[in-house]
Amino acid sequence: MPNTITGLYPVLFEAVDIVSRELVGFIPAVSMDGSEERAAVGQTVTSFQTRAGVATDITPGVTPPDDGDQALDPVSMTITKARRVPVRWNGEQSKQINSGPGVSNVVADQFAQAMRTLVNEIESDIAALYWRASRAYGAAGTTPFATDLSDPANVLKILLDNGAPQGDLQLVINTTAGAKVRSLATLNKVNEAGSAGLLNQGVLLDIHGFKLRESAKVKTVTKGTGAGYVVNNAPGYASGSTALALSTGAGTILAGDILTFAGDANKYVAGSALAGGNISLNNPGLQQLLANGVAATVGNNFTANMAFSRNAIQLATRAPALPTQGDSAIDRTLITDPVSGLTFEIAQYPQYRQMQYEVSIAWGVSVNKPEHLALLLG
Repeated sequence: MPNTITGLYPVLFEAVDIVSRELVGFIPAVSMDGSEERAAVGQTVTSFQTRAGVATDITPGVTPPDDGDQALDPVSMTITKARRVPVRWNGEQSKQINSGPGVSNVVADQFAQAMRTLVNEIESDIAALYWRASRAYGAAGTTPFATDLSDPANVLKILLDNGAPQGDLQLVINTTAGAKVRSLATLNKVNEAGSAGLLNQGVLLDIHGFKLRESAKVKTVTKGTGAGYVVNNAPGYASGSTALALSTGAGTILAGDILTFAGDANKYVAGSALAGGNISLNNPGLQQLLANGVAATVGNNFTANMAFSRNAIQLATRAPALPTQGDSAIDRTLITDPVSGLTFEIAQYPQYRQMQYEVSIAWGVSVNKPEHLALLLG
């Protein structure tokens, strides 16, 4: 069968160039497992994480100690979506458009919009992982970066206290917070910012080791209705506990709600909804002893800006599954967006006096390390 898509390459790459300018912050910030292999919805992709090492005393001897074996904890994620955007043209439409702007120009925009749609879905799925964060910093309902850089400094403290690696830190914020960053006087003075990047180029800077990015898909979270809950466990809970029992209150506590406890300045993220009087916190859990009978408070609605080490969040993408016998497409190719790194499959399906193109991708997202993910509330 002739390679009919080859003639569309200029159109496809023009579309890629357009999509690369879209406001995408999460996709280039996370750990990506991209492959040209095909995968079906429901298929599991497995990686691993290591446990903390165990130190022992040094004891001289004839042979080294017989130890050092370590168990690896598997981390599985599932391909949850396989999505497509169709583009179709018939002969009459092609004839009419060719006498005006030309089919290739219109098709380029259609491919750009198809890729944009899929990129935005994936970006939104990553942003929706906010509820897996370890803890949070900031005032709910108040845009961060109001006067200085203390907000990213304190969210960095959470990650450092949790042991997150410092080599590839990311902070993804919404455009409202981005506007505050751009308005900070210290970042618009080259002698204080250390670079002319923000002043002259309008780009966000590295701040406190974070690569600062903006996303249009940062989530606005509506809290649960819970009030009046207290810790219900004598004699209380030790530091590091994640499973908690609450009692006497009313209303809902949702996964992702911000919880505080009397006498503890930390803002914890609920890792599960309250069910049967029980709730969980994400790792690494409580940061201090929690006494029985202490009041638990649900925070206000917030914007979930996310700070994390790249290894905390995993994105797996694949080409969608095909039957072993193939299907009716006469040609297909893969196009990789050089900015987001996403690879899309372009397929061509001939129909009666018309041609349909399909832009598609399959993906799944997961949080591998809640300890390496924190929220900057807005």
